[in-house]
Amino acid sequence: MYKTLSSWLAWQESLHHSSIDLGLERIQTVLQRLHFQKPRCPVITISGTKGKGSCAMILASIYSTAGYRVGVFTSPHLRRYNERIQIVQQNISDESLCVAFERINEARGEISLTYFEFNTLAALLAFSTAELDVWILEVGMGGRLDAVNVIDADVAIVTSIGLDHTEWLGDNLESIGREKAGIFRAKQTALYAALEMPMSIQTVADELQTSLLRAGRDFGFITIDEYQWLWWMKHPKLQLQLENLPTPGIAGRVQLWNASVSLAAIQLFMHRLPVTRNAIDQGLSNVSLSGRFQRLYSEMTPNVEWILDVAHNPMSATVLAQHLRDHTNLSCRTFAVLGMLSDKDVQNTVMALDDVVDAWIAVGLQGIRALSVQQLVNRLKDCHANVIATMDDVEAACEFVSQHVNSGDRVLVCGSFMTVGPALQWLEQMSRNS
Repeated sequence: MYKTLSSWLAWQESLHHSSIDLGLERIQTVLQRLHFQKPRCPVITISGTKGKGSCAMILASIYSTAGYRVGVFTSPHLRRYNERIQIVQQNISDESLCVAFERINEARGEISLTYFEFNTLAALLAFSTAELDVWILEVGMGGRLDAVNVIDADVAIVTSIGLDHTEWLGDNLESIGREKAGIFRAKQTALYAALEMPMSIQTVADELQTSLLRAGRDFGFITIDEYQWLWWMKHPKLQLQLENLPTPGIAGRVQLWNASVSLAAIQLFMHRLPVTRNAIDQGLSNVSLSGRFQRLYSEMTPNVEWILDVAHNPMSATVLAQHLRDHTNLSCRTFAVLGMLSDKDVQNTVMALDDVVDAWIAVGLQGIRALSVQQLVNRLKDCHANVIATMDDVEAACEFVSQHVNSGDRVLVCGSFMTVGPALQWLEQMSRNS
């Protein structure tokens, strides 16, 4: 139908009547028409308000280091759509995506699919022919009605629960928890990675007779120092601990929670996918993920630190604010470039960061769900944030702030993948040109 990936994606964005339309019926029907066979290898599905991508990458890094063929499906992407589907540590090619989209389009017939449903189907088709040892699937939104949930998880992980996507998932933690726990399967095992947990998650587990293991009760960690930590697990069949583990390659205290639940999942599969201590150490040390408290320097802004973080809801912003406090000095000024989507809680996200940000640069984003710069400014009025400039695109905002920072300042870029991705590309382009 189309010859290029960009043409396929442009068409998919306008095909369905809504950019978000939760439900499994459409994708189930198309998979049946494609004669899709369920995976024979272990499947780990990850939902949660924050930490999904980090958890997926930690698992993938350890399993890949151990020599296994790993498929990882995550979303959204920072710069290239291909980042969403990784097969044996490589992003899927344009050609493979186009072939998958052609098959999906022929199979769907009269069924209208969303952009994300096309994405999920392409990942499942690619994984099914790649002879993988383990599938790692990150939920896009919620869990129960998310397209990813069409695949049964052998182990389900819920990383955390916070207020986000309330229009679709509910306006309270109990409702959101029930939706996220929708990835649980009867008589299988589920893991919960945070200390505070809505009771609805336990209720879902009880209804399905799912064995639910919780951080702080069944597994957890103890920080030894800045560079080492201890992990433990107490389970009827597993009583063990790993000492002197290296801190994950992704920055931030919160990554120990993501690493802890990842190690618990790995232990549950140890009989099928044995992993050595050396693979765990190397996998943790070498894991990387752009846009998660990513700290960079540019020659065009000497002695100015750029921090890129996709934090886009109050929960992730609170964690980001703590990271910023942990890495600051008294003379440091922080300029924040902010662009967000319309379905996000702008006010509470900004308020979580406002005490560590000296000046805001509001930027407009492109797309159906994006906030224009004027819409963003209107939402920021109630926050009394110190907005010093408004820009129509991320590149212009980065150019502006680069001309107003002094040595010792730092620039935070946050609010969305659609904000961080262009900023990362701009910084790399400036480095090449300098």
